[in-house]
Amino acid sequence: MNSELLTEFTYFVLAIFVGIEVISRVPTILHTPLMSGTNAIHGIILVGAIVIAANARTPLEIVLGFVAVVLATLNVVGGFVVTDRMLEMFKGRQPPSKQPTK
Repeated sequence: MNSELLTEFTYFVLAIFVGIEVISRVPTILHTPLMSGTNAIHGIILVGAIVIAANARTPLEIVLGFVAVVLATLNVVGGFVVTDRMLEMFKGRQPPSKQPTK
């Protein structure tokens, strides 16, 4: 294992720990705006995956590009589903409609 790969792996592991620490300390009230921001980032990732898949030449590049597009799409869709569910929680309960009396 060369030193450059070891350095990059160390950065990756440290980024995981920092990400876990940051996300675990986000207050509940900020989860919905945070999800909206991450959905925007995932949209950019999806565009990047489409660009990479469009320029693929070898079968391995085509497969990896396709997998990247599928995973990025699932990430965007899942983010919007979670955001929608969270926004539903903030709407509150609707009072029952009154039935007309006869």
